[in-house]
Amino acid sequence: MPFGGDGFCMSDIDEARRMIGIANRDLRALRGMTEAPDAFSEEVFGFQAQQAVEKALKSWLALVVGNYPYIHDLEELFARVREAGRTVPAPFVNLIDLVDFAVQYRYQAFEDEAGMDRGATAAAVAEFLAYVENLVSRAEQARDGPARNS
Repeated sequence: MPFGGDGFCMSDIDEARRMIGIANRDLRALRGMTEAPDAFSEEVFGFQAQQAVEKALKSWLALVVGNYPYIHDLEELFARVREAGRTVPAPFVNLIDLVDFAVQYRYQAFEDEAGMDRGATAAAVAEFLAYVENLVSRAEQARDGPARNS
């Protein structure tokens, strides 16, 4: 696959844009759940957060390796990003903890007496999505060049 100057797979920028768009759709739902906490269980909220992070990671992988696996394991997806030579900024490493909402908490209760800080979780997910969306935008700018932007 052809690579641009930033190391992005040029043919998969459109897929990366599509996936980050879906992740942002998940984020909008997550924010709605934050505003109506009694209407959504911790498990449903956590699953939605996990879904947003999963799709953002797949967007990032589309940029750097040209494809992504059809898996839900955030640990594996983060590992693949690192294997592609990318550094996951420290504030985002804890998002791996959402992996339990993809499998375990879909079928059993989330039992944490302190509960989940939905505002902090939604903010962390939003920050991660913004980070990945910035990577996608930079790749689009590199692909399109100054002629298309003027």
